[in-house]
Amino acid sequence: MNIKLIKLAAICSLVAAGTAAMAQDIQERTIKIGHLNNTDHPTSMGVKKFAEIVTAKSGGKIKVTEFASSQLGNEMQQQSALMGGVQEMLVASTTSLTGIVKEFGLLDFPFLFSHPRQADAMVDGPLGQMLKTRLNDKGIVVLGFFDLGFRNVTNSKRPITKGEDLDGLKLRVIPNPVFVETFKAFKANPLPLPFAELYGALESKTVDGQENPYAVILSNKFYEVNKYVSETNHVYATNPIQVSKKFWDKLSPVEQKLLQDAASEAQNYQRVVSRDVSSKAVNELKAKGMVFNQIAEAEQLRMRAEVKAVHDKFAASYDPAVVKLFKSELERVSKL
Repeated sequence: MNIKLIKLAAICSLVAAGTAAMAQDIQERTIKIGHLNNTDHPTSMGVKKFAEIVTAKSGGKIKVTEFASSQLGNEMQQQSALMGGVQEMLVASTTSLTGIVKEFGLLDFPFLFSHPRQADAMVDGPLGQMLKTRLNDKGIVVLGFFDLGFRNVTNSKRPITKGEDLDGLKLRVIPNPVFVETFKAFKANPLPLPFAELYGALESKTVDGQENPYAVILSNKFYEVNKYVSETNHVYATNPIQVSKKFWDKLSPVEQKLLQDAASEAQNYQRVVSRDVSSKAVNELKAKGMVFNQIAEAEQLRMRAEVKAVHDKFAASYDPAVVKLFKSELERVSKL
């Protein structure tokens, strides 16, 4: 037999053996993945892409079932289920992780970024890695970060053109101390509420308004219950792709790599989709009857200065090593 053919046959045999071994390392599994958003939101698009990739990479052995719109509970309930191993995966904002690793609050500091690439660099870089490592000890593995975008204020009372316009407004905020203190700095009345209760609170006038990225505002039809949308851009939000460590530790190394690779690919896809949806959402909100306004750059700078005390207060209560890294990373990404 030709030597080249012998070598080719040997290579094919090794590949086949490796493929068979890999197949044995992938078990039949169904993964429940929950999130808070509707099925037309970019978070859902990212989850669907993740599920598609996992199915393809596992040869159909691993199936991912999406539970959108808080079907598995509010963010805190799902976070608890994840840590307990009842729920395999969750995509939810970094804000819900502050009760587990409080230094995640650094990512919620107001007016950190002026462009999405800065937020990406922060969570993809050394700070994001350090925070992910600390979550491992708490029962959560983070595979990546989906994009949510800049958060903006809507309300039923008036446009927000300066910090003083927030004075007296009852605003629903994420149950997170950084958000509460940020809006208190502008003399608003922040009311922490689970996201699933938000539309009803706006409809009943329990709150005057809320703050969320444009895609969330559009998907959840907040234009039906709020008239004004103001481009405050006060926080850039990301959604960690989380896995229960109890579930993760049951996976083979091959399965873990498969999920990690799928999450990385889905993350890159979702970020593009999310930013495209966000760029179009403002016009759609205006078409739905919302009154839109931007805030002058000088006023943005003044609002940033007014919340410096919030930065200082929380930074003083966090691990100094994490705060030091955060400050150096903030300086690095601000140049991007």
